[in-house]
Amino acid sequence: MKTQLMRLAASLMIALPMTAFAGADEPIEPAPVYDEILNQISMREAEMLHDQGILFYDCNELELWAKGFIPGAHFFNIGDWKKLLPEDKSTTMVFYCVNKLCTSSENAARQVMKLGYTDVRQMPEGIEGWRISGRRIELP
Repeated sequence: MKTQLMRLAASLMIALPMTAFAGADEPIEPAPVYDEILNQISMREAEMLHDQGILFYDCNELELWAKGFIPGAHFFNIGDWKKLLPEDKSTTMVFYCVNKLCTSSENAARQVMKLGYTDVRQMPEGIEGWRISGRRIELP
């Protein structure tokens, strides 16, 4: 038993430093600082806005969008996405992507805010949260 513990300890001493330093050859960079403060909303808030006919933008890749999106949402991940935006810069818009780990909708919302739009919202739970909660989705 003691021999087995010694072997385990020795193997951990060899393995741990390798995993602890993975990627350590890259320079450390400061985290980005954004001037735009996101207005993040819950799925319940998003659903209420959806029921009011507010514009929704799906910021997922085409493969994810094709598996389902919030009904009526515009596919935002195109080259000339500015054409999708309304003329009135005070129009309420909701951006979402796949889930809380995805930052595509955050980035899209910030880009839109930089253009002067004032009522931009972001739903962190994304289409996964929407689908899991039993809300209706649409297919292309």
